Amino acid sequence: MRRTAAFFSLFLVGCDPRPVSPELSGPVIPGPADSTALRLAELDRRIVDRPDDADLYAERARFFQSLDSSRRSIRDWERALELDSSNAGFHLELGSLYYTSTLIDRARAQFERAIALAPDDPEAKLRLAEIELVERHHPVAMNLVNQALRIDPNLAHGYYLKGWIHKEMGDTALAVSSLRTAIEQEPTYYEAFVQLGILHAAKRDHLAKEYYTSALALKPRNVEAWYNLGMYYQESGQDSLALETYARMVEIDSLNPLAPFNSGFIRMEYLGDTRAAVKDFTKALDLNTNYYQAWYNRGVALERLGSLDSAAADYQVVLAIRPDFDLAAEGLQRLASKGAYVKLLEDRKRKS
Repeated sequence: MRRTAAFFSLFLVGCDPRPVSPELSGPVIPGPADSTALRLAELDRRIVDRPDDADLYAERARFFQSLDSSRRSIRDWERALELDSSNAGFHLELGSLYYTSTLIDRARAQFERAIALAPDDPEAKLRLAEIELVERHHPVAMNLVNQALRIDPNLAHGYYLKGWIHKEMGDTALAVSSLRTAIEQEPTYYEAFVQLGILHAAKRDHLAKEYYTSALALKPRNVEAWYNLGMYYQESGQDSLALETYARMVEIDSLNPLAPFNSGFIRMEYLGDTRAAVKDFTKALDLNTNYYQAWYNRGVALERLGSLDSAAADYQVVLAIRPDFDLAAEGLQRLASKGAYVKLLEDRKRKS
């Protein structure tokens, strides 16, 4: 027996060694896709074992929602409510999903049911208030918000919605007051800082800069706040700061056409650098070929530079995208009177 073992050992030593393939070496560590599949398989197995457990369908609905799979999430929420129709939280979550899926009537029904089941829960009242606000039913929305705040006077989102309602009803002072209260309740409320910036910028109030800066401290890579800050600088005549802000926007989101468009406007209208403006408008058009305002502004810049045929070509593109854009039509008539070639007008002459 020992001799056989020795022979076997010699045989192994004498053979050419073959390494284990790297793909098979060691345990396989699941990647994100594998982990998702495993998680879903586990949820499916548990539901098969307990098909009447509403909480399991709710758990899988949330999982699908985390994967941005709204249709499958909605289906599971609906099944969960078939099994447990008295669960106010389920109605609230399904209503929120309907709302983000722009199924507004369905969302409304779910929020109303959640309120009926749990009248002391302020969250559903706020969600229903959002729908009333979107549909511009301001008194109804305000009443719902006030009901929620009577239940919990520290709800930052409630004061934020009050600010929106006051803003839409034209009461800027009350809008500012409500939004400031929202920030007092929740100092990291980014959206409230942005709205306060917008309201103060409309009055050319220097506090707009402070609110936008606070918003950017919370979300430094959010293009919305950078754009709003740039617009504040632009509208208040701080051209260099506006251009710096738009340049920062480009660093964060190089595919956003608003920054080069606004930069071109500043260079053409305020700095008198029309050639640089043409380059900026061209950059915006490279990012969005249907940006008819950029086509128009580049046409204006080219017209000022004396490139009349090129300007006419740009105005014609504007009218191809927006036939009702009167400024472009007026520009074509003006250029035609100066002898520019306007293909659109020439074609009309030939047809007549």
